[in-house]
Amino acid sequence: MSDEDVPLEETGQEPAAPTERFDAVDVIRTKRDGARLSAEQIDWVIDAYTRGVVAEEQMAALSMAIYLNGMDRTEIGRWTAAMISSGERMDFSSLTRPTADKHSTGGVGDKITLPLAPLVAVFGVAVPQLSGRGLGHTGGTLDKLESIPGWRAALSNPQMLQALEHVGAVICQAGSGLAPADRLLYALRDVTGTVESIPLIASSIMSKKIAEGTGALVLDVKVGSGAFMKELDQARELARTMVDLGTDAGVRTVALLTDMSTPLGLTAGNALEVRESVEVLQGGGPQDVVDLTVALALEMLAGAGRPHAEADVRHALADGRALGKWREMIAEQGGDPRAPLPVAREREHVVADTDGVLERLDAYAVGVAAWRLGAGRARREDPVQSGAGVEIHAKPGDVVRKGQHLMTLHTDTPERFDRAVAALVGGWSIAPAGTVVDRRPIVLERVD
Repeated sequence: MSDEDVPLEETGQEPAAPTERFDAVDVIRTKRDGARLSAEQIDWVIDAYTRGVVAEEQMAALSMAIYLNGMDRTEIGRWTAAMISSGERMDFSSLTRPTADKHSTGGVGDKITLPLAPLVAVFGVAVPQLSGRGLGHTGGTLDKLESIPGWRAALSNPQMLQALEHVGAVICQAGSGLAPADRLLYALRDVTGTVESIPLIASSIMSKKIAEGTGALVLDVKVGSGAFMKELDQARELARTMVDLGTDAGVRTVALLTDMSTPLGLTAGNALEVRESVEVLQGGGPQDVVDLTVALALEMLAGAGRPHAEADVRHALADGRALGKWREMIAEQGGDPRAPLPVAREREHVVADTDGVLERLDAYAVGVAAWRLGAGRARREDPVQSGAGVEIHAKPGDVVRKGQHLMTLHTDTPERFDRAVAALVGGWSIAPAGTVVDRRPIVLERVD
């Protein structure tokens, strides 16, 4: 018997892989040279990457080519659809009420999901909010809620449907079967300098949101130092791209561009933000948090076919209905809404060094300080401190006095204070008394 007749298992060679429709190098060259990727190329490369046929270094090269040369609307739409097709799609058609969801691109002090979901549920719209954890200077909704004793983020699909039918709102983590290609690509982009690509950002967000199956979607696209998008034009392009993707997929989609040059509300940290959210649900809380919560609620209700007047929505915060729905929502996921929230063991104050008007409080600086205090994580597997964070006592435009507390830093580990204070150096400034500070509105633009 010749060598050619010997079975492969006896020669120690691996069987040849099945023939693939495309070659990864050819797909890379297409985009490297500035040409459009065909629908077939996109479908194949996403599927092959998910199957492990396209190597990490090859997808890294393709991501960089996309970062440098961009994609048109057709390409982005097909890329998004291919990522959706890599996993399962959720189905809320059995619910007796319409669905609406909100997605924020992330910021500092952004606790809006917490009061928003129960507020919208008051009006008979189901809110299936699949949320994530914080990384770096931006906080994560699940981290905040996990500071509530007993609350659990992981729900099965039947449990999620039951909560939506019974309560009307659920905030939980996405299952591993939802757009798995995006999960792989997201991790790769993070280590290859391709995170800032608008086609890849938009398709990443929208593949998960479309696969989630909601009927209406409102996008909160943050703009400013504490946001991913620093400039208005950049944020506008991202919003336009995502709205188009949602609309093309049959999801009623609108975006609000909102200010993230200064922290949202008066807290940045997990339990601190839960406490502030409850204040909003009790009819109080910082005005910017209330105003943005109401603005997003109005858009979600309109998208779900249940438009209401602004006065009606604000009244639901003031009269306790939204707070009651919050308590139901937390209890449905095993939490005790009346239990005391964690409090950090140590505190340190940052004080004003002169009299005047607080002219600037940089969101990014506050976010980094909160992160260094233990409220955030550098890697996804890192633990967080529930009580850590920054409490803010003055916002831009407020009159301050020398020695007055501007911020209080909270942590269980006091050795973190020095680095947190260092993050705030240059992050705030005080102008002479009488200076008029121009406060930007919380909602800058609407894109539909």
